[in-house]
Amino acid sequence: MTTVFVPIDSAARSVGADEVAEAIRRAAEAHEIPVTVVRNGSRGMLWLEPLVEVQTDRGRLAYGPVSVEDVEDLVRAGLFAGADHRLYLGPTEEIPWLARQSRYTFELVGVLDPLSPEDYEAHGGLSGLRAALTMAPETIVETVTESGLRGRGGAGFPTGIKWETVRTTPTEDVKFVCVNADEGDSGTFADRMLMEGSPFSLIEGIIIAGLATGATEGFVYVRSEYPDAIATMRTAIEVAYLRGWLGSNILGSPHRFELTVRVGAGSYICGEETAMLESLEGRRGMVRAKPPLPAHSGLFDRPTVINNVLTLASVPRIIADGPARYQSFGVGRSRGTQVFQIGGNVAHGGIVELPFGVTLSTLVDDFGGGTRSGRSVRAAQVGGPLGAYLPSAAFDVPIDYESFGAIDAMVGHGGVVVFDETVDMARQARFAMEFCAEESCGKCTPCRLGAVRGVEVIDRIIAGDQREANLELLEDLCEVMVSGSLCAMGSLTPMPVRSALHHFRDDFHRSPVVGVSDAGGQGTS
Repeated sequence: MTTVFVPIDSAARSVGADEVAEAIRRAAEAHEIPVTVVRNGSRGMLWLEPLVEVQTDRGRLAYGPVSVEDVEDLVRAGLFAGADHRLYLGPTEEIPWLARQSRYTFELVGVLDPLSPEDYEAHGGLSGLRAALTMAPETIVETVTESGLRGRGGAGFPTGIKWETVRTTPTEDVKFVCVNADEGDSGTFADRMLMEGSPFSLIEGIIIAGLATGATEGFVYVRSEYPDAIATMRTAIEVAYLRGWLGSNILGSPHRFELTVRVGAGSYICGEETAMLESLEGRRGMVRAKPPLPAHSGLFDRPTVINNVLTLASVPRIIADGPARYQSFGVGRSRGTQVFQIGGNVAHGGIVELPFGVTLSTLVDDFGGGTRSGRSVRAAQVGGPLGAYLPSAAFDVPIDYESFGAIDAMVGHGGVVVFDETVDMARQARFAMEFCAEESCGKCTPCRLGAVRGVEVIDRIIAGDQREANLELLEDLCEVMVSGSLCAMGSLTPMPVRSALHHFRDDFHRSPVVGVSDAGGQGTS
């Protein structure tokens, strides 16, 4: 029986993966060839989707991008035997895009059937949980702390410190683990790909977080725009309960953990941890003032661990392998790997996981292959819609929390959106303010009104109305938003605006042009 892999990832399905999988089944039946089609996660090479892999005695061999029209020709050429073909890419693991990566968090994504517990265990799944069940809670926390793991949601806060705070905070009843899967940053899709491609990795990490901190209940908060991820996570949780990984007596131990998926209603601000808690409690998603910190008084005023999907999915291997291997990746205080998501006007968009310290030049030029338009790269925005616009002259700065902080930029969730030389950075600065005006929860004045006034000021600058006076006003407005906003939504919105002013100031002095698109050379990915 030959095994063929066709991704079930949303990105692959959007370009016909379901139809390709069905065409392969029909062709195999027509040619009386016994074939099993496994729907795996995406390998992250989005320009090659749908990617088809065939298991042979030479390992997995890849073909792509495959359309329904290609299937019959592929089968006649000997697809199921791994024959050569114009779409043949060679052994999957030897494709340069994959071979050059250091896949740690994404090690199993694209490799296995996402909803097969047998497949997960066969690839080393549950090793971390089984080890954690033999460890004292403080030892689990110490292991995570020694690894240097920091929050991958954007803030980069040390995970071990957060867990220790929850562990040592007393409570009369329950503690919670809340997974922030509200991945709303433009140009980011790693959380979705992991939930769709290896959901048990996340579930295992959540349970370990519970063991470490004394939490016995958890929620995965997923944005409503991710229906496939929601369905996959719900099914994976059902499987985990049936296998005894969740519920009472986890894997025969005295420990208990309950896990549920909760769906957000499409609010960007619910990616902020306290707004997410408000939403989970059934209220409108609005930020809370701190203190108290969620680690002390979070969901329903109980001690709460809040971590990102990628953070928790990294934990099982750290526990199974020990902290040293994870610590061996990265630079300075930025340890481990970062899952970068390359998009925008780029030839080869997708997922790249590499140790901290890699440069934008490597990501955009080497992995991304430059722009899709064929024009020169002018800028890249790193860290989502609130991240800085960096010029190509800054592409050799190592990507880590400290180095990026030194140039007034942020790593964020690892999204990299590429722009070519046609981009108008004044209009991109306007987009940042407009985004904040649209997505602000409205609780604090600097964010709620500041972003609206920011759009108006930039419009006057673009129109050539008292430019110097309005540029000065824009700088002052940014300062007020940074200093006075209640959360990162308002305080970080000035980052892309200031970076555009600093690196691309000439764009704010152009002659007014009627009818110019706000897309600004981003293109498509």
